Formats: sequence, C-alpha cells, structure tokens
Amino acid sequence: MKPLFLICAPLLLLLAPSINSKEAESPPPYLIILGNAQDAGYPHIACEKTCCRLYYEGKEPKHFVSSIAVIDPVSGERFVFDCTPDFPAQLHLMDSLLQIPKMPDAIFLTHAHIGHYTGLMYLGRESMNANAIKVFAMPEMNAYLQNNGPWSQLVQLKNIVLHKMKADSAISINERITVTPLLVPHRHEFTETVGFRITWPGKSILFIPDIDKWAKWNHDILHAIEEHDLLLIDGTFFDDGELSGRSMSEIPHPFIKESMQLFDTLSPGQKSKIWFIHLNHSNPALITGSAAQKEIESKGYHVAVQAQVIK
Repeated sequence: MKPLFLICAPLLLLLAPSINSKEAESPPPYLIILGNAQDAGYPHIACEKTCCRLYYEGKEPKHFVSSIAVIDPVSGERFVFDCTPDFPAQLHLMDSLLQIPKMPDAIFLTHAHIGHYTGLMYLGRESMNANAIKVFAMPEMNAYLQNNGPWSQLVQLKNIVLHKMKADSAISINERITVTPLLVPHRHEFTETVGFRITWPGKSILFIPDIDKWAKWNHDILHAIEEHDLLLIDGTFFDDGELSGRSMSEIPHPFIKESMQLFDTLSPGQKSKIWFIHLNHSNPALITGSAAQKEIESKGYHVAVQAQVIK
C-alpha cells in the first residue's frame, strides 16, 4: 500500500508557492461542514421510525446531505465538495456564516450517487440559470454529465464548465490551496469514486465520505491518519444490522464501530484528527447527544456537525 504523501509530495513541491513572511501571517483557509447526512438526508423519505419521528416531533433538526466547503479568507474564494440535493439550503447556510452572498468558485464531485451531484440541477435553466460554474470531475463522472440528461443541458448551456481530474494528480485551485483526487473502492455503478486530499500551507485534510471497506483501499488508512491533520471519513452506519429487512452487504461501508476498532491502537492525538461524516438516518450517532455519539466522543473521535467551522 502506497503512503499518500509519497504520491502527492513531488507534485506539491512543483505546485505550491513559496511562503514568505506576509503569507505566513495571512489568515489560513478553513472548513465549513455544510451537511453530515447520507445521500437521502434526514429525515429520510417514508421513514416513520423513532429516528425520523424525532424530527417531526421537533426534537431533532434537519440534517443536510454530506458536503463540505473550503474557504480562503484572503482571496474570498469558496470551494464546495459534493453538490447535494440540499444545495440551495447549503448555499444559504454558507452565505449566512460568511455574511456575503456568493456562488462557489468551484465544485468538486466525488461520484454519481444521488447525494453527491444532483444538486447541480439547481444551476440549470429551470432554476438559477448559472453562468459557467466550474465543476471538477473524474473521467467517468465527466462523461456521465456530458452524455446524460438533464446534466448534459447544463454543459451545453454553459451553466457549468467541466474540468477533468486525474487520480493522484494535484490541482492548484488558487495560490494556497491544492486538491488531489484519490480513487476509492465504492460500488462502481455509474462512475468511479474518489476522496480528496486538500492541502494548504501548514494543513492537510483527507475527505472520504464514501468507501466500501478500508481493507479494499490501495492505501493504508492508518498511514493516512499519520499523514494528515484532519480526516472527514465515511460514517454511514454505526454497526452491522442497523437496517432491518435489508442486507447491509448490498451497500458496504466501514461501520463506525469497525473503524474505531481498527483505529484503537492510535494515540489520543491521532484519534482526535478523525471526524465521521455521511451518517445514514438510521445511524444513532446522527442524533444530537445520543449514546452512540457520546461513545464516539468518549473514545477520542468526533462526529461532524452541520454548520460547524473547523480551522
């Protein structure tokens, strides 16, 4: 298994600008959690179970679908990772936190499952009729958007402008921030799936909202934890058997309990880097103050919280 740093470091040396004293004093980029739920969001369609009744009873807020934004306070640029069905509300959330309304300077897509790209529909003629929003996608994802409606119309009308990414190839998206797509194994149904290594001077982040199992990845997740300052990783399900009447082998993900067991030998400092995101509505850790959430936190990990700013 190849350490991620060995893949990315040569490219970063070529692409990263030198850091002078003025740059060192500039406020660094930071993250906003735009959503922490699985593709279908929370509450879940047609769910009458206790988990979703909490929302209808006013005891739990709505959770938007998993997405993050990287903000550069110097340039004023905003970069969104995954464009979800909750994109309009997430854009409003971002505008509210930053107190300036502005469209993203670019959108980066992980793959073609519904929670990760269908928010692009709001950029089209029937909605805001956006002008040339940059969308970064892998080759199969790029072709999928070009060759299938309604996404192809977004391309034809130049509501979006596609930029093709290459696995393990760093992209300098501005003078400070570099993004590197990393292929991950995840139900290859329509397109490939990637996570992202996001870096700027003094900070490295790994964002993997979807993966089948850590053992299937061609990188060692334990090494990845050592190499990064912050990891936002797949927390779809808390434990096996969570979905009654449905085989969870059909929708493989590393259970949070499984991941915590794998990470058990890490130091407290290493564990504190890990944030679980992309939680299914059935996942008890999604519910504020739940026993599952407290268990995760007691072991030194975190659950990503909507509207949270991470610096």
